Amino acid sequence: MESSIATHTPVVQAYSAPLTASTPAVAAKRSRIDSVDLLRGLVMVIMLLDHTRDFVHNQALQFDPTDLTRTYPILFFTRWVTHFCAPIFVFLAGTGSYFQIARGKSKADLSRFLVTRGFWLIFLEFTVVRIALSWEFNLAFLGMMQVIWALGWSMIVLAALIRLPLRAIAWFGIAMIALHNVLDLVSIRQWQGPGTPIPGALGKLWMVLHQPGTFPIADWPSPTIFILYPLIPWIGVMAAGYAFGRVYDWPAEERRAKLMRWGIAITLGFLLLRLADLYGDPIGWSVQKTVGMTVVSFFNTQKYPPSLLYLMMTLGPALIALSLWDGYNISSAPNAARRNPISNALITFGRVPLFFYLLQWPTAHGAGYLLTLATHKATWIFFRPPLPGPTPPPDAGFDLWVVYVAWICGALLLYPICRWYAAVKARRRDWWLSYL
Repeated sequence: MESSIATHTPVVQAYSAPLTASTPAVAAKRSRIDSVDLLRGLVMVIMLLDHTRDFVHNQALQFDPTDLTRTYPILFFTRWVTHFCAPIFVFLAGTGSYFQIARGKSKADLSRFLVTRGFWLIFLEFTVVRIALSWEFNLAFLGMMQVIWALGWSMIVLAALIRLPLRAIAWFGIAMIALHNVLDLVSIRQWQGPGTPIPGALGKLWMVLHQPGTFPIADWPSPTIFILYPLIPWIGVMAAGYAFGRVYDWPAEERRAKLMRWGIAITLGFLLLRLADLYGDPIGWSVQKTVGMTVVSFFNTQKYPPSLLYLMMTLGPALIALSLWDGYNISSAPNAARRNPISNALITFGRVPLFFYLLQWPTAHGAGYLLTLATHKATWIFFRPPLPGPTPPPDAGFDLWVVYVAWICGALLLYPICRWYAAVKARRRDWWLSYL
């Protein structure tokens, strides 16, 4: 996501020559890279599918689609395809920050922006996202710390990292991604609710850094917080994405070739490491009763926190897609919207990712609520954090095909709104636009 979901940054054209100190004026004239916006927009729309399933599918209220004892292939892969969202989301946020440097912004200015933007995203997680997710604001539960929370803190850390040489930032990111599963050896006891031991300060810090879980912020009774996205290795993913931005300073043919080689190598590396099942993911795979469920087991890698294999499984294909789409420039082609409306729509979504992200929560939640009203089922508020909430009626939710219909309708609904906002950002340079 450009400049951590900012959408104005002109960047190196896919066909441009490498940026050098002798060509400073070029930065001011660069346009966006449609291949990056296309990939970003694609994962944003896929994310809407995941959250629509959360609020619409009947079985979303009964079990996790990655639970091998209850899931089935079509449900699992409906969930699995959405695994690509968060890694690409965070990775491209780092890449967009590099694009600002390529544009000509000083590191001091970028550091200030990353810090303020990071704290703004953390604020949004506790407020706008919190309310849109659950449609209530019970202070006994402060919030579920998800990708926007991790993105915000990653930006704050990146604000300091950008002072280092680019090679050092790259190795920092790669090392955190590759080695953080060693930290799985350290595990603290989870809080089990009122009357059970509450983790101490170091235990809470560990949960913020690497182990998901729930804890009260003080002695019980006090508000609780659910850490769904620990900060490690997301900080490393953003750092790697920042260093990755340098490839868009290379000649187009060299860039495409290396993106393809890197993407294939990472994807094959995932397959080999997963087959060996020795390191890289705490969830082992095994032969199941059917071939389909064995495939499900093989691809069932850990997301919270994202394991090395989870990140290889998602970022490898992402680099292949960037290679294949490199140089794609639909936005400047004559009659582009008429000739390729799907790609054009995805690029539009990719240019306003934070705007889309905030709107997709009420869209997904509203779909579940309106469908419940339309079918005369008992209405209830979808409240799913790790605290007691309203018990869903026995007939709550709908079949999986309804999820897909609701998802497509939601994307169609959001497109004209996002297109309008993308046009506003294209013609105006108000400072606040870079924060939404």
